Amino acid sequence: MKQRFRSLFLTQKWLKYVPNSLTLCNSLCGFAAILYTLRAYERDFYDGNALGVFAVSALMICFAMVFDALDGFAARLFNAASMHGIQMDSLSDMVTFGVAPATLVAIMTHSLREWALNRPQEIVVYVLCSVYLGCAALRLATYNVHAIVEKKSSEKFSGLPSPGAAAAICVTVLFAYDCRLDLHRLAFVLPAYAAVLGLLMVSPISYLHVGKWLISVKRNRRRAAALIVMLGLIAVFRVNALAVLVTMYVLSGPVMVIVRKFRRDSESAILG
Repeated sequence: MKQRFRSLFLTQKWLKYVPNSLTLCNSLCGFAAILYTLRAYERDFYDGNALGVFAVSALMICFAMVFDALDGFAARLFNAASMHGIQMDSLSDMVTFGVAPATLVAIMTHSLREWALNRPQEIVVYVLCSVYLGCAALRLATYNVHAIVEKKSSEKFSGLPSPGAAAAICVTVLFAYDCRLDLHRLAFVLPAYAAVLGLLMVSPISYLHVGKWLISVKRNRRRAAALIVMLGLIAVFRVNALAVLVTMYVLSGPVMVIVRKFRRDSESAILG
């Protein structure tokens, strides 16, 4: 099968543009999410009309993740991986998973308050969103260094991947909108949550490489069964299940750090 695709790639030169085209679609989804988020200022914030704008923007960012996954798959399938593609992928991720979520959080926080933000509150919100944005940039730059200089390849990420951080913000917005939660209270929490996600992105905590995990499913029955269960939960409970799964992924890194530390302490106590 792989040989057939390689032969096709040699005869059909246009296929080498497929991965970068998918990466471009990723960045365009992020740009569309930013522009659509700004439409919130055309709505009446307090009758609920603006909340749908934020939900659509979150969906656009989630949809971009499909293109983000497909571009890497296409690059491997057509043997079209390149330095240009690696750089373009990180630049697109910066727009979609860095700027777009930070913009969504900042505007949502500003618009959902029942009173105008005073200057200190504005500064705090924008600083917290800037922490997320800056950490996303550092995270993507670090990934490029590992991919290009060190040629790092494993099933683990060092730090929370930027799509995972963006997904955590988006599912929070979608969950709150779907459950009709009091989003005015969420406006106090969301910027702080975004800053925490940003710090996790630049932390040394290991996270599972979801893309490579999915590729390995066909060779691992347990992973295949786990994937079927997760898809079933999403099909039945939709946004609620998705929110729980993404939150579990975000928490998996710190939890494993605590578990490993507890094991080391236990082993030291036994040996001592």
